[in-house]
Formats: sequence, structure tokens, C-alpha cells
Amino acid sequence: MIYAYRLHAFATEELGEAYEWYENKQSGLGERFLRAVHKKIDEIALHPQTYSSRGKKDYREVKVEFFPYVIVYRVLTRKKEIYISAIHNTNKNPERKYRK
Repeated sequence: MIYAYRLHAFATEELGEAYEWYENKQSGLGERFLRAVHKKIDEIALHPQTYSSRGKKDYREVKVEFFPYVIVYRVLTRKKEIYISAIHNTNKNPERKYRK
């Protein structure tokens, strides 16, 4: 079963900022970043339990291929929903990636 997903407002902001940063570095790189993130989100939606819990209770993380980012999410089984709390740059403070 495919789970629906929703992004925390800050995760949406992080995604947009990363896109802009990569696109400013090289034309098309921002698009490549977005494709990599959406590919991982699609994998999570299909198999949400695949990735192990990390850090704070009930949060899971998956690395975005080719980029220094992780997607931090919780599985809301009753709602059949994935709650993405962060699209976190691994070079930044790790405590900021866990949100309610």
C-alpha cells in the first residue's frame, strides 16, 4: 500500500532553499536535487518501514543519493501517512532535524 505524505512547513522551506542553492551553483543541479529527493520520498511512501529508526523516538532517516541531505520522517500507521519533518543538510546542526 502506498502511504500519503506531508511535509512540515520548515521541510518545505529547506527543500526550496536547497533547490535555490544548487541551481545557483550550476544550472540544472537544483532540478537534479529535487528529482533525487522525490525519488526517495516515493520509495518511503511504498515501503515506509524499510529504513530504521534513528535518533529521537519514532523518527526514521534516509540519505538522499548524491547529495549531503537526509529525509527525516515518521510513519503514521493509522493515517497511512508519512510525516516528513525535515530535508536536513548533514553539514548542519543535527538537533534541528527533529520536529513535531
